[in-house]
Amino acid sequence: MRICLVTPEPGHPLLAAARVRLEAAGHRVESLDPGAPGAAPEDLADVYLLKARTPRALELARELERRGAPVLNSAAATALCQDRTRMAELALRAGLPFAATRTYGSLADWAAGAPFGGSRLVVKSRHSRRADLVVRVDDADRLRELARAWPQEPVVVQEFAPNSGWDHKLWAIGDRVFAALRRSELAPQGRGPARPLALAELPPGWADLVRRTGEVFSLDVYGVDLIDTGEATPLIVDVNAFPGIRGQAGAPEALAELALDRAAAAR
Repeated sequence: MRICLVTPEPGHPLLAAARVRLEAAGHRVESLDPGAPGAAPEDLADVYLLKARTPRALELARELERRGAPVLNSAAATALCQDRTRMAELALRAGLPFAATRTYGSLADWAAGAPFGGSRLVVKSRHSRRADLVVRVDDADRLRELARAWPQEPVVVQEFAPNSGWDHKLWAIGDRVFAALRRSELAPQGRGPARPLALAELPPGWADLVRRTGEVFSLDVYGVDLIDTGEATPLIVDVNAFPGIRGQAGAPEALAELALDRAAAAR
């Protein structure tokens, strides 16, 4: 089989480890930088792994799909996960326990038109990207400070759900689910390293919720961030297409197996 990694960072630990296993089994693995001139290949590989999420990467993935190549994750699913408004709409429409989300065209306009009501809020950039905005707002002073720093930023706003301060980071590669605990990016101590969790340590039904989320979002390799609010069902606060999945035993093997399965199915 010929497998292509669509990423400017082919040395990413998950991809590099999966590549070692694929090449050891006699398969050909290539990397394709979607930002390079003339990135679209003339001869199609058997399957493409879309790790990059830039506009050029999505454009390339759409072209590959139009030409009949299988792409994991699809361009449409990847793009959907970068728009937090569409993400929330789809999740809530499907009955997933996702945080209720409001959208505003710019942070400054919302802050000026809607005085702070006293509830703690979580404010995020509408469009997910590196170094985007994800902060907790506890008072009007903090809201005004953000509005000055990010005046034109389209944002989504969610009520802050009281929790332990730890995120459950769950990842899926096909049907395989992996888990870790990591301090919330809203925690004052900073995030710190993730601590791997065995699936047996998760409350009943959480792994199935992750798989259901993958079905709703049509994802093959993805992450779901859950927080435990003390209710029977956790709250989904984010869904990511093709996250890093670092330090998870068995993840490279699962990715290599998934790539080969999809390539064989496409043939």
